[in-house]
Amino acid sequence: KDINGNLVMSWIKKTSDSTRVVCYAISSDHGKTFGKETIIPQSANVFPHGENMPKIIFMPAGEVIAVWGAANPNPINSYAGIVYYSQSFDGGKTWNGAVKLVKDSSGIDQRYFDVALLPDGSAAITWLDNRKKGTGDGSSLFFASSHGTSGFENEKRIEGPCCPCCRTGIFMDHNHNIHIIYRAILNDSIRDMVHIFSTDMGKTFSPPHRISNDNWVINGCPHSGPAMTENNNGLQFSWFTAGGQAGIYYCHADMDGKNFSQRALVSGPSGRHPQMTSIGNRVIMVWNENIIKGQNVATRIGLEIRNPQGTNPEKQFITDDIGLATFPVIKTIDETTVLIAYTKSIGNKDFVKYKLIHIK
Repeated sequence: KDINGNLVMSWIKKTSDSTRVVCYAISSDHGKTFGKETIIPQSANVFPHGENMPKIIFMPAGEVIAVWGAANPNPINSYAGIVYYSQSFDGGKTWNGAVKLVKDSSGIDQRYFDVALLPDGSAAITWLDNRKKGTGDGSSLFFASSHGTSGFENEKRIEGPCCPCCRTGIFMDHNHNIHIIYRAILNDSIRDMVHIFSTDMGKTFSPPHRISNDNWVINGCPHSGPAMTENNNGLQFSWFTAGGQAGIYYCHADMDGKNFSQRALVSGPSGRHPQMTSIGNRVIMVWNENIIKGQNVATRIGLEIRNPQGTNPEKQFITDDIGLATFPVIKTIDETTVLIAYTKSIGNKDFVKYKLIHIK
């Protein structure tokens, strides 16, 4: 949302066969319609990837930061990327030049980032980075915060090793604690989701705790990161794993990241890319999953509603069974309504679509 509480949607727009840019648009009527798109002119190097989508964040003082990923293939890692950002200090009318998030020349791969607004009006960012301890597999988890015209500063490694191909998630709770979730590499072979948190605005972080002991052993790239939210019953989590029965799972924990509940299956086995929010203390999850109709395979968007205790799930599907509907995101609008946006691909054309869903 912007500083006036209006919804903001961002996406990547194809401008030619080889060129794309980051765009966003603002809705002043609670998601019924969106205004004219704003193009970030410095973002022509953006590389589209569903787990590494651009982010737009609005600060109370009027600053806006756009963050996106670009490709950076090199002899060490042909899939490497770089995170760039651009700042606007007049509400998005004009934009400063693109700046690399990492200035260190040894940092050749930064991807799968997330951003959040801090209580002091600055922005926090977390990402996966090639700069790690030792020579084992995986990436390191980094954290930094913004400082006005100086941009993001004081980067530091806060955890690792991490699975190098699943998005991270950063979340600010109602007590102003910072929560970060990511897929860790444990005991050199297990790739399970873990949670860390900070009670001092990112100066220090707690030890990592697995949100579920899935014990998924894989030497590969799941490309499906976790999601989290909160309600009066504590922290809420959703993620994909193939440890045991493959699929999207849900669990919850105390606000201090302890006493995780047993996982509950949401969608299996083809569910991927969960996102979640809370509304009126209920927990809402969205994801994409495959459906086979005759000789055709389509991908649809699922939605599940759980009560404040995380039980009594109610499931529905909000898209048809034609084409590919993937990478949903969800935002609470009011006590009864959420907005869900997703990519819809039909043939060789891609669209950004959204729906307003009334939660009974």
